[in-house]
Amino acid sequence: MNQSLKLIRLLALVGAALVFTGTTSAQEQPFRFAGTTCIRPPYLHCPDKDCPGDRVINQGNVVEMKTRRTYFLDYPCDLKKGEQVTFILSLHGGGSYGNWQRHYFPLLDYVDKYRLVVATPNSPTRSWSTADDEYLQNIVNFVIEQIGKENIKAFWLVGHSQGGMTSNRLVRTDFFKDKVDGWLSLSGGRLGGNPGRAANFGPPRAVTPGAGATGSAASGAQTASASGGSDRPGAPAGSSLAATMAALRELPAADFSFIYTTGRREIDDRGVPETSDWARKYNCGARRKTGEIVDTKAGYVYDSTRISQQNPAWGLLPGPGKAEVYVYPDCKDGRVVADVVRLDKGHTEGLEPQVTEELIKLMLSARGGKIQQAR
Repeated sequence: MNQSLKLIRLLALVGAALVFTGTTSAQEQPFRFAGTTCIRPPYLHCPDKDCPGDRVINQGNVVEMKTRRTYFLDYPCDLKKGEQVTFILSLHGGGSYGNWQRHYFPLLDYVDKYRLVVATPNSPTRSWSTADDEYLQNIVNFVIEQIGKENIKAFWLVGHSQGGMTSNRLVRTDFFKDKVDGWLSLSGGRLGGNPGRAANFGPPRAVTPGAGATGSAASGAQTASASGGSDRPGAPAGSSLAATMAALRELPAADFSFIYTTGRREIDDRGVPETSDWARKYNCGARRKTGEIVDTKAGYVYDSTRISQQNPAWGLLPGPGKAEVYVYPDCKDGRVVADVVRLDKGHTEGLEPQVTEELIKLMLSARGGKIQQAR
């Protein structure tokens, strides 16, 4: 009898241990967004140079289920359920593609180190308009629902060129204005006073007609005509485009941090203005130079469809570089306002590793929490 009781107790202890081990193992499994995979190196990552054309024009392997459009979603493969992250929506320029943008500003290389979740969508016409808003909102809602709003410590918009102009429009809409903690403009317009354009700024005429449609790395001009977007429903045209542009020059009502970066060759000799109406809004101190970044390694991508025209303002081949960082200090409410000028760079050379990481650090230093506080 005693032997039987001992055996029963032993079996019970073993069973409890197995249940505990199984529960613990399940809890330790990395988090995965539904319908995604997570691999290293990241899916369709470019080599250090000469990224294949069919790779940079790829539009992603994650399906937005309501519109059935695809996008990229990069996140740490060891992400734990309940872990705090910074969420970034990164928009390509006019005439460009999701995977080109993903390597122009290569956040995908830093998602593990800085615990980032980065969604990189695509416009089917390669130019953003209000017709894309539902798709973009669905992506944001998906990420929030999957990871939980309490785990998103900050939400940033990032946009290159026309993607930056689109970010400027989005932060004024009801959906985004109460969610966005910051906007990083990659040559996509500067809140509080724009620099002038270089006299020769703009995409050179391609040698092969239509090359931009199939070429390996077309980026975007800051005009709707860069990709024929004016023919698309929801895209402004003619006088309405002018009215839209005028409206975007007014400061948004929403509160958020703002970082502007530009290539020095794409702006005129006066450079980036020293003052900023956006910095004034937050009672920031006078702008000061906080450092110079030196990159010995080139960025990944460039506009290969026009490189034979050699327009430095538009962009040349990727190469090492330097950048100057200017910050408006002591902004109220923990906001960050900064300018980063990439020396000897034009509009389309992909960002180098060190300047990319510095921009991420600036973003993470800013106040967040809008999504967490939303009802």
